[in-house]
Amino acid sequence: MQQLHGPSLAPLSGGAPKQLVVLLHGYGSNGADLISLAPIWRQLLPDALFVAPNAPERCPGAPGGYQWWALHDLGRSALAAGARHAAPVLDAYLDALLAEHGLDESKLVLVGFSQGTMMALHVGVRRERQLAGIIGYSGMIAGPSLDPAEVRSKPPILLIHGDADTIVPLSAYHHAHAELERLGFPLESHVSPGLGHGVDPDGIALGGKFVKRVLA
Repeated sequence: MQQLHGPSLAPLSGGAPKQLVVLLHGYGSNGADLISLAPIWRQLLPDALFVAPNAPERCPGAPGGYQWWALHDLGRSALAAGARHAAPVLDAYLDALLAEHGLDESKLVLVGFSQGTMMALHVGVRRERQLAGIIGYSGMIAGPSLDPAEVRSKPPILLIHGDADTIVPLSAYHHAHAELERLGFPLESHVSPGLGHGVDPDGIALGGKFVKRVLA
């Protein structure tokens, strides 16, 4: 199976990692984009290793960019199929990362942006052992709904979205919120007024507080 690689930032403490924060970038981007959160959050988590793997496929038309799967069809069923296709590679990456550092899922947070959020929500809730938490920026559930039969754990989740997002509209946030709430996930959320498809200082600050709390 293909292995994922990307930039990382070692614990500020200089010691062995006691927590893992995995940052999953969006369509056409790369790990170097989301690793930019690490210098901010590592002040809150000095013992955490931050990693931002590049997605498994090169993204056509985006020099230096990657995709978790091709977005030829934006229908919910097609998105679900794409996430299912990419999931084994991400799961294997997480398994190897945890084994390498002698940690378990209780010390792991998944953070996604856009297509990376679809991956975080798809993979994170289907892992048998519960993650410490999931943050989804500007994303959605990759599918018409969350099948309770496929949900194997219910980690705390923070959803953050801009109300001016024209790429992944706010309706996708409301859908994800409703699905997670319906299934009883510990859920927090925030809508940033005037924000498009991106992450603003409020979102970064809220994400930092969340990761510090769930990894404490």
